Amino acid sequence: MEIMLLAVVSPEIRCEWHLEDWQVALVSTMVFLGFMVCGVLSGYVADKYGRWKVVFGAFVWSAYFSLLTSFAPSYNWFIFLRSMVGCGVAGVSQGFVLKTEFIPAKYRSYLLPLASIFWMLGSMLIIILGMTVVPTMGWRWMIRLSVTPSIFLLFLFKFIPESARYNVSAGKVQAATETLQYIAKMNNVSLPPGRLKETVEDDRGDWHILLSPTFRRTTLLLWYTWFVASFSYYGSVLSSSELLEKNLLCVLDADAEHQIKHRLEDTRCYCIPFGMSDYQTLLISCLGEVALIPLNICMLNVLGRKMAMVVLMLVATIFFMLLLVCTTMFGFTVLFFLLRSVVSMNFTVVYIYTAEVYPTIARSLGMGFCTSFSRIGGMIAPFVSQVLMSESVMVAMLPFSLACLLCSICVFLLPIETKGRALLQNS
Repeated sequence: MEIMLLAVVSPEIRCEWHLEDWQVALVSTMVFLGFMVCGVLSGYVADKYGRWKVVFGAFVWSAYFSLLTSFAPSYNWFIFLRSMVGCGVAGVSQGFVLKTEFIPAKYRSYLLPLASIFWMLGSMLIIILGMTVVPTMGWRWMIRLSVTPSIFLLFLFKFIPESARYNVSAGKVQAATETLQYIAKMNNVSLPPGRLKETVEDDRGDWHILLSPTFRRTTLLLWYTWFVASFSYYGSVLSSSELLEKNLLCVLDADAEHQIKHRLEDTRCYCIPFGMSDYQTLLISCLGEVALIPLNICMLNVLGRKMAMVVLMLVATIFFMLLLVCTTMFGFTVLFFLLRSVVSMNFTVVYIYTAEVYPTIARSLGMGFCTSFSRIGGMIAPFVSQVLMSESVMVAMLPFSLACLLCSICVFLLPIETKGRALLQNS
């Protein structure tokens, strides 16, 4: 929800505070800066003290500071508070690790991609709020209403147990047994006879594991892969809103409103809010994030994690360059739809691969480092898609395409395929 919220709010704060392009881009960059700083920290804490505590605390943190953002009296306060939100979102991403550790290997490629549905619903909620609330009550009330799902979710945390894998690695065998008994009761089955027995791992959260001979090559290649996954995903989101807001697309069947915006493109401040057609285009492109989930599941099971990422990165390379081709507005809507599908699918596969490749004692820390590197890509993406875009659409699209092309080569060089592999408990 966070980046879609910024994409919808950007035209409003640009006009209210008379912002230039770089100032609008800085908002998204500050969110990713908070994410990057707290990503590694949240991973270390999750490996050391538990996944559940980190995810719950992060939800409280991000909801609190997001609500405060709606009362921001100035631009400087706005970017500071959103950076605090980004710090909370970094901890929320550990929820993927918690979920992965509960799902058996044969079901991970089916169930984990379905998380994209809820990602899409969050984005769609923001767009619908933008369509209905922003024109009547303003962007501040849109942010306040967008916090509601987070507050509701806090009451559901009592139904989410701590990871049994973490508890075992931390020597909390009794807690792990109780969790497994709870799950068995839900499924009307009994636990196998015997008792859990596992050596306590004292090196939980040790970063040296990530750069050990076993994982060094994987870690370094994954850091760049995450950088590109974030760079391309958020670049596609922010580019679509920027292209629509300023009408920089080469549209063959442009309407009168499109021509008016082009005549205003030399002004210092674009005080032009999204129109209903712009929201509709964003809404349709959001659907692209889940429309191809069956294809994603098929690729994960047939091609495996590595080759799925290679194919998706190569297709993304082509789609970014196709944005330079003149076509109808319907054609661009379809292209945005497909581009969002591809980059979203790739982000999902990267999450799955990372959670599967690292052992339990360093899984959250590995995820934390990867998400921190991804936010470097997220920090750069706004300046390419919101600043460089005003100078040249071609120059703005080229970095996205080249990054995706190089990433496909890096993924091909990953030494480990995790398809069908059980999660490692230690290194």
